[in-house]
Amino acid sequence: MKRLLLPIILLSLVWAGYVALMAYDKYFPYGRMRETPAVRPYEQPLLVMEAGTVPVSDPEAVYQAMDGRKVRSPIIPGDAKAIARGQVVYATFCRQCHGREYDGNGTVGQSFSPLPTDIRSSRVQELADGVLFQHISYGAGSNGRQPALATTIRAADRWNVIAYLKSIGIRK
Repeated sequence: MKRLLLPIILLSLVWAGYVALMAYDKYFPYGRMRETPAVRPYEQPLLVMEAGTVPVSDPEAVYQAMDGRKVRSPIIPGDAKAIARGQVVYATFCRQCHGREYDGNGTVGQSFSPLPTDIRSSRVQELADGVLFQHISYGAGSNGRQPALATTIRAADRWNVIAYLKSIGIRK
């Protein structure tokens, strides 16, 4: 009799749990997941967009195809707001490799051989803004270390980073 008592108690507890769950499903005032309205976008006609809403040309393709020396920055040199925004974007996306001192000795960059480029070197600081934009956007370097960031950072922010980098000047 004792052998049957334990399975009967367990079966009774499972059954009581099932009954409680079904009662909860039926009488609880808040809806269950299966009762929520489904999102069915295909049941409504798609909206027709006005002409010009979606771009039909890719400005990135234009930037990529042009000679970087001929690409001009839309940022006015010395624009304090652009420089401040560039500093924030640099801290978010660039500092890990190029470092706080811009010498390529960031937390990630110090593990590379050779180190990432020293941004304050005359070689980098004397590059045209358009060339820097292309390097940041589409990757650069003979060693292929600079990743392409065109899909990660908005174009306006890439220009802001360039304004910031130009504002820090050549290392002395």
